Amino acid sequence: MEEAVALGADAVSIHINLGSPSESKMLEIGANVARDCNRWGMPLLIMSYPRGKGIDSFSAQSVGHAVRVAEELGADMIKTNYPGSPEAFGKIVKACSVPVFIAGGEKTGDLESLQIIRDAVKVGGAGVCVGRNSFQREDTTAFVKALCAVVHDEVDPEKALGKKR
Repeated sequence: MEEAVALGADAVSIHINLGSPSESKMLEIGANVARDCNRWGMPLLIMSYPRGKGIDSFSAQSVGHAVRVAEELGADMIKTNYPGSPEAFGKIVKACSVPVFIAGGEKTGDLESLQIIRDAVKVGGAGVCVGRNSFQREDTTAFVKALCAVVHDEVDPEKALGKKR
């Protein structure tokens, strides 16, 4: 934590895979990091994912559990999988006291990705954290501009991409 503060970090991020063989160690480390973040006044993003043998990583129950664990650990923000429907994600978000972001996940088509993001934000999601789902695009700049328009300006995904109906 001292190193993060010394480097001028604005927040700290940790990753927890619930259901993995090292889950207990990740939870222990997560609790220690959360304690230190609280002590230093540093916001904490917990990337909490249901992952492991026999676990449906996108079921509402699994995603909801991952979000609840991160919240209970002391996350100020949570990044997790999108459970596949706005209704399921809306229930998860409404039951959580901190902002919940969806992960960019596997690359899908531009329009499909933006529609998922729009749906997540419409039901109370705080936004989206995308990495490879943006920089692996044919035109990264155009996709990120469209994504920003959908999230921040509530622009329809087709319009954001410049497509006509």
